[in-house]
Amino acid sequence: MAVIESKELTNIRREEIMDACESLYEEKGYRAITIKDISTVTSFSRPSIYNYFQTKEEIFLGILTREYMKWNMSLKNISELESRLEPDKLADEISKSMEERKTLLKISAMNLYEIEENSRDILLIDYKREFKKTVELFDKCLSRHLTDVSEEKRAQIRYAFFPYMYGIYPYAYPTDKQLEAMDTVGLSYKRVSIYDLTYQFLSLIF
Repeated sequence: MAVIESKELTNIRREEIMDACESLYEEKGYRAITIKDISTVTSFSRPSIYNYFQTKEEIFLGILTREYMKWNMSLKNISELESRLEPDKLADEISKSMEERKTLLKISAMNLYEIEENSRDILLIDYKREFKKTVELFDKCLSRHLTDVSEEKRAQIRYAFFPYMYGIYPYAYPTDKQLEAMDTVGLSYKRVSIYDLTYQFLSLIF
């Protein structure tokens, strides 16, 4: 007789698998990580993991969805601040929230297309739903604090910011090989943080 697992227990086990995968992602590249690797640092066998995720990409999509949920909490807090923020302070607050989402930026910049292509529709829809909340909360931050900015201008800011966001991680964290190549051709590079790149951009467009 099959045992039906509670939704709470399923979520706990999914979290453990995602935590293990995220930890491995900090140590090695996306392509180097396998389901077998993940099983060695969890309490699950490789076949057991497939009860929760059908592919490695689905695990990463789960991590990305979780990252957006965390960012949404930060954006919600900014949008609900009692005192209205000046543009430079709003840029500062959003930049600080972005700096906490290194994993989100890394996955989005490096592997998003492949992850989306190799995940089930139901999980992809969950991810897109959370991303939609992010866009809405970002706009809510703008409308709450940039009261002199028109709806059309806010839309322009959104359309500029989110594509820009995907380029932040590669610029903030170039590889040694990339730095060596730039040095060889005499291409200067200034080390900047996620916060710096986000703040500089937002302060220009607010």
